[in-house]
Amino acid sequence: MHPALAVIFLTLFSGGGFGLMTLTAIVNDFQIDGGLNPLQTMVAVLISLLFVTIGLLSSTAHLANPKNAWRAFTRWRTSWLAREGVFAVMYYPFAFLYLVWVFFIGYPADTVGLILANIAAIIGLITIFCQGMIYAVLRTMRQWNTPLVPANFYIMGLAIGASILVAIRWTTDDPALIILGMAMALLVTAAIMKGIYYFWISRPAGPSIHTATGFNRFQVRIMDQGHTFGTFLTEEFGHSLPRRNAQVVKLFMYLIAFVFPLLLMGVALHNNSPLITIIAALLVLFGIGIERWLFFIEAQHVVNLYHGRQQC
Repeated sequence: MHPALAVIFLTLFSGGGFGLMTLTAIVNDFQIDGGLNPLQTMVAVLISLLFVTIGLLSSTAHLANPKNAWRAFTRWRTSWLAREGVFAVMYYPFAFLYLVWVFFIGYPADTVGLILANIAAIIGLITIFCQGMIYAVLRTMRQWNTPLVPANFYIMGLAIGASILVAIRWTTDDPALIILGMAMALLVTAAIMKGIYYFWISRPAGPSIHTATGFNRFQVRIMDQGHTFGTFLTEEFGHSLPRRNAQVVKLFMYLIAFVFPLLLMGVALHNNSPLITIIAALLVLFGIGIERWLFFIEAQHVVNLYHGRQQC
């Protein structure tokens, strides 16, 4: 599949923004490590709003005619894409009201504030689910047609949010050991979940040229693809990554997204260094961006079976 940067940015930044809002609400709900003070809460909500906005704006670049983007909201009864758009827009008023409330009241954990924060968090989690289901329901893409997709979207978004929350807390206050532990646990879980996903898509159980043509008892191969220079289908759905190259990129992704941030968080715990937590958060964001690129480029549409590929 062609890995469009617009969709990579959409899923990366919006997922991280919703994950950050969710963890902000949880930390203030249960006063984990004493909760977040007003400044930390406002910074977290502002970054969340910024990330969600970057994601939504980048998604318009993927449209053939961006001025008709409003039409994406009209099919919410049947389209996961429309549902994602509706809930993403619904997120803004509650997150913004929580931001304004904390600014004027100066206490992020009062009843009204927590109600606004939790509604925003729930809407954000629903949006991530809709985002994952856009891909999970596509039977034409074996690598996407699995519940592991929305599950990975959830854990990746929360991992990004947790790493950012650690950086916010440590740069404006004393170290927060429980929040740091949450971030490290989410990173480990995300690494495991992604490993499970990679193991699942590596199984040779997808459609083949034999199942596509119905000739299961004979050796089948395409003699003529019907074109010479490629078509829209081969350009958009024919991208692939050689297996050896994919393994190298996955190793690099694991190092950047999980291994190095975990090591840096351990160093930050020992040295009490806020700068190291910022670097760790940036590495998580960049590494999961690579993961999202792999997510798209490794997906193989069944139409490739009619253009020379033996299995998808």
